[in-house]
Amino acid sequence: MKYRYRVIAAAFAIGAILGCGPFLSHLGAMGTAPEEVTTEAGTPRSETLVIELGGGRVANPTQTNPYMPGTPLTHGYHQLNISHLWDVDTVTGEQFPAVAAEPAEPLGDDHRQWRIHLRQGLHWSDGVEFTADDVEFTISMLLETPALPYSGVLSGIVEEVSIVDRYTVDITTVNPEPRIQKKLGAFIWGSNFRLLPKHVWEGEDPATFNDFPPVGLGPYVLVDHDPQGYWFLWQRREDWERSDVGMISGEPGPEYILYQYFGTDEKRILSGASNEIDIFLDLSPDSFELLKQRNPNVRAWYDHFPYANMDDPAQRGIYFVTVTPPYDSPQVRWALTLATNIDQVALSAYDGMLRVSPIHLPPVAALMDAYHMPLESWMKEFTLADGYQPYDPGYAVRMGQEFRDRGMTELPTSEGELKEIFGVGWWRYDPQKAEQLLEEEGFSRDSNGQWRLPGGERWQMNIVAPAGFEPQAERLAFAVAEEWRRFGVDATVVQKEGAGFAADYFSGAFGVGSYWSMSLGLGPDVYDVMEPWHKRFVVPVGEHAAANQVRFANDEISRLLDEMSVLTSDDPRVIELTREMLKEFVREMPYIPMFGTSKFVPVNTYYWDGFPTADNHYEGPWWWWSNFKYTLPNLVRER
Repeated sequence: MKYRYRVIAAAFAIGAILGCGPFLSHLGAMGTAPEEVTTEAGTPRSETLVIELGGGRVANPTQTNPYMPGTPLTHGYHQLNISHLWDVDTVTGEQFPAVAAEPAEPLGDDHRQWRIHLRQGLHWSDGVEFTADDVEFTISMLLETPALPYSGVLSGIVEEVSIVDRYTVDITTVNPEPRIQKKLGAFIWGSNFRLLPKHVWEGEDPATFNDFPPVGLGPYVLVDHDPQGYWFLWQRREDWERSDVGMISGEPGPEYILYQYFGTDEKRILSGASNEIDIFLDLSPDSFELLKQRNPNVRAWYDHFPYANMDDPAQRGIYFVTVTPPYDSPQVRWALTLATNIDQVALSAYDGMLRVSPIHLPPVAALMDAYHMPLESWMKEFTLADGYQPYDPGYAVRMGQEFRDRGMTELPTSEGELKEIFGVGWWRYDPQKAEQLLEEEGFSRDSNGQWRLPGGERWQMNIVAPAGFEPQAERLAFAVAEEWRRFGVDATVVQKEGAGFAADYFSGAFGVGSYWSMSLGLGPDVYDVMEPWHKRFVVPVGEHAAANQVRFANDEISRLLDEMSVLTSDDPRVIELTREMLKEFVREMPYIPMFGTSKFVPVNTYYWDGFPTADNHYEGPWWWWSNFKYTLPNLVRER
């Protein structure tokens, strides 16, 4: 998919929101940094890469047990310290050996016997050599500790592990596992299978051991932190050459990496304008525009429209706990879909700089080619039970006209080219049909036009949303709530910080929420990211769900996943079965897919350069992924 169209962005009104006068006068003096400055952690600024702390302040900064529920990961732990058997190159979409020395070796034709050769010479950050003992210990510990949520997942994959020699292990799987590397390695954000140092963990209770500070195989160690969880300082290992990154990519550029929480958008812009931040996480389009005006060293993925990288392999939408009334009814979920004006949501949430998605996979280029585009003819013919056809193919054309009306004359005019930018169509905005569907379910309106549940109680809906992080999901919640209030639902957005937001999601306590975690994908074989939808992962509300957090049990989807599980990634039936599975998702609408993720994750080149961009696309801008550490040798100090 190509972006050849330079478009001038519309003017934004953030000045009025932030308090234009004093804010802009303060910004006016910024854009350069003083000499000999130090960071919040006391390190030389010129030797420190400063990254925004994703998810807000960390409430439990000394909990680094990677298998304990609630452990924070994206404060550098996941990106700099933890290493996986295999990691992922997002440009090619292929895994590469990281802690493993080579691809997994099959020992038979049934895909149940596997040999894993480990990279020799790796050392844990405390100086102890990494060996097969660590792999065997980690797997055995997990299989023997059902109190850990991931234990159940791994128990469904691995039956037995044995040591062959100091650098080799054999694994027997419960069922055929032709994708064993994806099960035990990183292929998008990371992997839930995380190796542990036996010499640290042996004798500890894995369900309660905090493991602080963590000992890892990555190139950085945690050397300081704020007790209140506002910042975490990592330092390059003296023996970095004995880390996975050192062996694969070379010496990381920064001596120090500081993950720091900067607070509200206003504070983030102030800090970015004064060069206190090198890597930003998820600015909104208007915040990015203001920051870019105030600091010429800041840039997004593209230097032109659509600015953001639109190929993040997660999509945003509105999730339901599908066992909680009234959201346990597909007809109710469809009614809420048809009560949503997707054009207005796009404009309200992200000024229209979004790629729409009507199906339950993200609209990244490879998936659009394999699924969104080929399934559009089916969606046009698709009907609800009463014969109603809900598909609307006109979204991209309308968005193109919207931006042309703003003076963006270089946008294409053909429907096909516009769909490459804005996505295929979505579902009709039809409040009358939505009303009919609800009335058939026993809902009614009161004298004020507000909806009441079948039992007569006022329909009060809380939409859980992030607070101060993941701005697209945050803004999406408010935009959708406004649509549903207009329709007569008493919808309120309830914002939560990272720990509470995640806790609600895993326990199924949220009812309705603006989430993104259950439909991912980079390439056409999406089995591993869609497997969590299998009904075997459903647990009661209140219990921690390691997968299928929306508690959606569907026999047909589970059957299709079972059929896909024994296929290799290149089997043409994978795409065929996935398309059938997506049709079932559309029929049931367990969550409402809305947009791919537009990542406004700018970088500031004042102190550091060499970041991946659209012009230097050696990797993606996934600063919160496990493979981020492999980009660090490309960073060069500018001052």
